[in-house]
Amino acid sequence: MEYRQLGRSGLKVPELCFGAGTFGGSNEFFKAWGESDVAEATRLVDVCMEAGVNLFDTADVYSDGTSEEILGAAVKHLNRDDVLISTKCTFRLGKGPNDVGSSRYHMIQSVERSLKRLGTDYIDIYHLHGYDAMTPPEEVLKTLDGLIQDGKIRYIACSNFSGWHLMKALSVSERYGWSRYVGHQAYYSLVGREYEWELMPLAQDQGVGAIVWSPLGWGRLTGKIRRGSPIPAESRLHVTAAYGPQVPDEYLYKVVDAIDEIAKETGKTVPQISLNWLLRRPTVSTVIMGARNEEQLKQNLGSVGWELTPEQVKKLDEASELPKTYPYWHQAQFAERNPFPV
Repeated sequence: MEYRQLGRSGLKVPELCFGAGTFGGSNEFFKAWGESDVAEATRLVDVCMEAGVNLFDTADVYSDGTSEEILGAAVKHLNRDDVLISTKCTFRLGKGPNDVGSSRYHMIQSVERSLKRLGTDYIDIYHLHGYDAMTPPEEVLKTLDGLIQDGKIRYIACSNFSGWHLMKALSVSERYGWSRYVGHQAYYSLVGREYEWELMPLAQDQGVGAIVWSPLGWGRLTGKIRRGSPIPAESRLHVTAAYGPQVPDEYLYKVVDAIDEIAKETGKTVPQISLNWLLRRPTVSTVIMGARNEEQLKQNLGSVGWELTPEQVKKLDEASELPKTYPYWHQAQFAERNPFPV
C-alpha cells in the first residue's frame, strides 16, 4: 500500500480508504449501500488493516449516526494511534432550526456527538459535508481552528465545494492565520470527470488533496452493467440513482467497453481498473472504496500494486472524455499558457 501526503499537509494517508457508509443500514437509502453490523464491520476493518488501509471514512448522517457507532466499535480493539478516522458534519441531523449547517453552534455540537459515537478523543480528518452559504466563512474557519487548538480534530477538509467556495475559504484562512483545508472530498470517476475542469487545477495550485468518493460512478462501474444487460436486481441504483450523478447510457457503455478491452489484457476486473486509473490522476491523495462484504473488499484491494500502461490510460481517457462547459472549452484552446492538467 502506497502512502501519500494529504494535500499540503504533513499527514500521510493510504492510497485507498475504506468508506463506512455501508455500516448500519438504518433506512432504505443506506440499506441499499450495505447493512454491516459490528461483527462484520470488525472483520472488514481487520482485512483493511492487514492490507495497510488504516483510513476509515464516515459521516454523522450515515444511517443517522449508526455508521459512526459501528465504526467506533469495529476499531476499538486496535491501537488508536494506528487508525485514521475521518467524519463529517453540515447536513441536517435533527429537526431543530440549528441542527443543520456549519454554524459554530452546529459544528461544536456535531463534533462532540461524533466523538461520543466513535468512542474516541479526537478525529483525524474533519470534513464539512457541503457548503453552507448562510454561515460566514470567518465563523466556520475560526470554529474549526479552535477545535484543532482544543485537540478534538487534527486536520480539516471540505466536501462537494465549488471552486470559488474552496478558494474563498482558503483566502480567509490565510488572512487570519487559521488552519486551512488540506483535503477536498469530491466525486470523481471514469464516468464523472467534471472534477478535472476547475477543482483539480485549484487543488494543484493550492495544495489541496483529493479524497475521492464514489470512484465507481455511483455503482455503475462494478462490472455488472454492460451494453445489452439490464441493471442487476441487487444493484443499489434501483434505490439511489435519483440521488446521485446522472450518466447517459451510451456514454457509460462506451467507457465500460474500453475497460473490458483492458480487462482482457490485464486480467483485472472493471472495478480494479477504474480505481487504478483514478490513483494515477493529479491531486488524488486517496480513493474511498466501499464494500458490502469481505469478498468485495478484497476485490477492491486488488486495484493497487500494479499500473496501467500509458496506452491503456490513453484508451480510458479518450473513452471517458466529456464535452467541457464554458469557460473550460475556451480555456483548453489556450493550452500554450494554460496547461491542463499541470
